[in-house]
Amino acid sequence: MKIELGGHYGYRRLIVSSLPGMAMMIIGSLYSIVDGLFVSNCVGITPFAGLNLVWPAIMVVGALGLMIGSGGSAIVSRMLGQGNMDRACRTFTSLVAFCILLAVFFGALMFLLMPRIVLLLGATGDELIRNAVLYGRVFAVGMPAFMLQMAFQPFFMVAEKPELGTAVSLACGVTNMVLDAMFMVVFKMGLFGAALASILACCVGGLFPLWYFLRRREEGRLRLTSVKFERPVLVEACTNGSSEYVGNIAFSLVSMCYNLQLMRLYGEGGVAAYSVIMYIGYVFVAMFSGYNLTVAPVAAYNYGAGKRDELHSLLCKSLRLLFALGVLLALLAEVLAAPAARLFVGYDPEMFALTVHAERIYMLSFVLTGVTLFTSAWFTGLGNGMVSAVLAFTRSIVFEMGCVFLMPAIFGPNGIWYSVIVAEAGNLVLCAVMLARFRPRYGY
Repeated sequence: MKIELGGHYGYRRLIVSSLPGMAMMIIGSLYSIVDGLFVSNCVGITPFAGLNLVWPAIMVVGALGLMIGSGGSAIVSRMLGQGNMDRACRTFTSLVAFCILLAVFFGALMFLLMPRIVLLLGATGDELIRNAVLYGRVFAVGMPAFMLQMAFQPFFMVAEKPELGTAVSLACGVTNMVLDAMFMVVFKMGLFGAALASILACCVGGLFPLWYFLRRREEGRLRLTSVKFERPVLVEACTNGSSEYVGNIAFSLVSMCYNLQLMRLYGEGGVAAYSVIMYIGYVFVAMFSGYNLTVAPVAAYNYGAGKRDELHSLLCKSLRLLFALGVLLALLAEVLAAPAARLFVGYDPEMFALTVHAERIYMLSFVLTGVTLFTSAWFTGLGNGMVSAVLAFTRSIVFEMGCVFLMPAIFGPNGIWYSVIVAEAGNLVLCAVMLARFRPRYGY
């Protein structure tokens, strides 16, 4: 099926159209998973803990690319819906250039401040600190490629080329896995090899799209043209994409809080167990995010074209599909809990038991996660970045972070694994309120 922004989206078309985006995001999520798998089994538990301790800080910076891509793609899609191709191309170009400038600046800052960042994240012991700083600094050097990769992902759908986005993501994933094996198994480069493999894979995902859109010169197609920064457009893109950035920052902050609490409650073993949970979670969230990458530009296009009936249909069908997918993934997680834990920590019986127990509680939250993430992305597509940001902020900072500290205090160490379930339930109520509140304005 040819992917187009316009036209009617039934269930079949929604599912088929979202598959490339899901595949693209799933493959993109494999960076840290593959690194973690190789590091845990080839290097040891302390480098594994160091990698996962610093990863939230890497995502705080890297998510700037997703903010620009998500917020900007909605703007560009709206312009396309209005029939303004030249303006859409100019806007697209300025957003990519802006992303590169931000990446260079924040990558350099991150490299310089990494030792302090690691200490703030709760790292203790010389070996853990050294490993975390090493991994973080290598990623800081490759930050421009990492951010560009994240920024380009939403634009493949806007350009009606999701299959190319999937192919690029697949190439990145294969590159990462091959280089991980080569650097860590063959050349014994340890944690440095894992970080280097990921950054070289990011170069494939960030630089190829740059080359592709630069040489795409045909009229009437999304392409890179001459750079002309337009402050109002950049501000709108950042504002509109703020929910994705707030969501990623909030996720990173919550992960930091989890790590701090788990270091206190369980030690390094608790951090390692949580890391395994997150690896499975990355794949599941990637499926939801891939669907949202598909639907948000379609919503923006129909809103720009004034097709309110299509908006209503798109919303109702999406909510049903994502709830069903959430139930399916939660059931799948229960089945895969033991095999997944065995891949990463099977060599330690005590840690294996803790990880399986935690997984089977935590993963029940995915019944609700798809709906709450979609609601935030929905308002991004409609150009209401403020509501999206509020939903993303309250989901993680208010509900989940609050529960991370509150639940163990009430129910003991085991309460930390129930935190996300309580948080998602609270945010679901807020999502329902926001959808009802803004329905008259957007006509969905």
